[in-house]
Amino acid sequence: MDLRQLTIFRAVAANLSFTKAASSLNYVQSNVTTQIHVLEKELGVPLFDRLGGKQVVLTDAGRQLLQYAEQLLLLAEEAQTTVSMRGEPTGTLRIGATETLCIYRLPSLLRAFRARYPGVQVIFRPSPVAELRRLVHSGDLDVAFVFDEGDRHEGPGDELLGHEPVWVVAAPDHPLANNQTVAAADISKMDLLLPEAGCCYRSHFERILNREGVYPRTVLEFNSIEAVKQCVINGLGVTVLTAVSVSAEVSRGQLVRLPWKGPDLTVKTHLVWHKDKWLSPSLEAFLALAREMLGIQSA
Repeated sequence: MDLRQLTIFRAVAANLSFTKAASSLNYVQSNVTTQIHVLEKELGVPLFDRLGGKQVVLTDAGRQLLQYAEQLLLLAEEAQTTVSMRGEPTGTLRIGATETLCIYRLPSLLRAFRARYPGVQVIFRPSPVAELRRLVHSGDLDVAFVFDEGDRHEGPGDELLGHEPVWVVAAPDHPLANNQTVAAADISKMDLLLPEAGCCYRSHFERILNREGVYPRTVLEFNSIEAVKQCVINGLGVTVLTAVSVSAEVSRGQLVRLPWKGPDLTVKTHLVWHKDKWLSPSLEAFLALAREMLGIQSA
């Protein structure tokens, strides 16, 4: 049993898929499958149950091994980083975020980090918000940026970073564009275009409508913010998106911000890392720079 096998095992356990694990590690799937078979043979127990097709789940032995694998890999990373340090942070940093943050908040941060710490290899992984905390907990990500509705935090490893305003927007010729105010009731019988399920501000907005007994005429779901914007620009309905993602289109007159008078739609950006994870110099440096550059991002 070696560290490479444990790394592959952890990836399969996190993704519950040999194909996804191979993709995350940039390995061919046959290599991943072979290494898991070798590890199972060496330990004398199955680590995964194969349930028809391609679905896999951890066995009891697999769940036990996963706890030790995470500790061993963490210790190995700590040892390698500590021994190889020569003043500047080195090693690999795995970062995840939602689409909005990937596009509109993080590029300048990542560029600044690479310029300041060229010895750190950054692996960036855009992920759905529902997956980010799990990926941090499983060790597949070192740090993630996530949206949340409140200021709550879960103690060490979960830090409120900033506030992200959310706007209700439509095309300039939309029937609501000339309203003095727009409330939940005004959305009734309108076409509503929304980002994919699991989006924090989408869920918040839908709960507001549900509490008011408001049901849009149709709800169209998209897995791309750009797709939502283009459809709204072309008059297909109303949407709710972060201000940073639509401010350029509003400035150009392609979209208008509707005068929303309902509950505040602002969401919070949280910086999340594993509370039990050793804070390597590279991770500490990244957290500090994120606070410096994004901690003031608010309305």
